[in-house]
Amino acid sequence: MTKPQPRVSVVMPFYNDPYVGEAIESVLAQTYGNLELIVVNDGSTQETERLLPYRQRARILNKTNGGTASALNLGFRSASGEYVAWLSSDDRFETEKIARQVAFMEEKRAWISHTAFRCINERGEYEGDPIRLALPDDYAFYHSFLAGNVINGCTIMMRKSLFDRMGGFNEELLYVHDYDFWVRSVLSGFPIPYLPEPLTAYRRHTAMGTVRHKQEIGEEFRRVTEAYRPRLERLLEAIKPQRSFIRQS
Repeated sequence: MTKPQPRVSVVMPFYNDPYVGEAIESVLAQTYGNLELIVVNDGSTQETERLLPYRQRARILNKTNGGTASALNLGFRSASGEYVAWLSSDDRFETEKIARQVAFMEEKRAWISHTAFRCINERGEYEGDPIRLALPDDYAFYHSFLAGNVINGCTIMMRKSLFDRMGGFNEELLYVHDYDFWVRSVLSGFPIPYLPEPLTAYRRHTAMGTVRHKQEIGEEFRRVTEAYRPRLERLLEAIKPQRSFIRQS
């Protein structure tokens, strides 16, 4: 007998975003069959009419404005899937994204994974080459967390049971809740294997949060990094003899 497809829930936080229709369409166009889309309206005051055509094809949850972490937590906790994925409302999935990443995770028996991605502009046009990690091994990957966040959150897929086990995203963090979750996962013994295929399109535009809140993001990142630094350094010291181990992809 053919093994049934595991159910996947895609959670899309939405706040006043004119690109949301394009993001929703990219989920509905997936080649993967057993799929659930949950759009979390985080107290939007604009662009909500763009959700109306999708009321029969997506679960739309409404909440008061609380930030991305709170929207993700509501969506993931409401999800019925064995796997959960995150798509920002201004980005897009490639049509094979869910199918390719589920197959990868089933093969690796992974709890969480991430992929390469491509950039698009305000008009949705591809720009430049795909963004792929140039990190040779797990030591280099974990070391990168001391300086930045190399994981694009919309490339992530995880088992819902991992989300539950980790207690969700830290809602006190306005900007680096994703980085915080990845580090907590790694430090709890859950590696994050990498699929080097560009399966998400990341939109760059003038209204994006990373542009408008660059200084605040930097300050929050430095504070969170310093809190985790001792534990990350102990992990690096523990795996240093294994630097010849190449990251599986």
